[in-house]
Amino acid sequence: MAFDTEESLDQLIAAFEDGTWPVSQWKHAHHLAMATCYILRYGRDEALRRARVDIAKYNEAQGGKNTEDGGYHETLTVFWMDLVAANMPAGKSRVEAVRHVIDQLASKRDVWRDYYSFDVVKSREARAAYIKPDREVGGAGGNRTPE
Repeated sequence: MAFDTEESLDQLIAAFEDGTWPVSQWKHAHHLAMATCYILRYGRDEALRRARVDIAKYNEAQGGKNTEDGGYHETLTVFWMDLVAANMPAGKSRVEAVRHVIDQLASKRDVWRDYYSFDVVKSREARAAYIKPDREVGGAGGNRTPE
């Protein structure tokens, strides 16, 4: 998906929300596009609330399970929503904002490693509840760092 039209973004969000977007085609850029669209539409807090529900629902619709050891991950969801929010351009259309965020963050899929030790992210506690970064870095991942 090129994310080059409003219609393509509408299709992505609708298929994500109803669980029909094929998991084999759900790549990192798709996560970023969804997060950008949600933040633009709802603001950070409501976008995060909806993402929590919709990611878990999507996982199940695609045959996955949300357990202590797999599926939805609260710490990484908060981390990515905050990183996307920090990299949102002002005054751009939804398509332009999605492209900007993807340009800034798509190649930085593992940037969480700059903020979290492996043991923290892999813990059941981090999957179940948000844990603040246990590493201090400045500027990694984009123009600004998550809070």
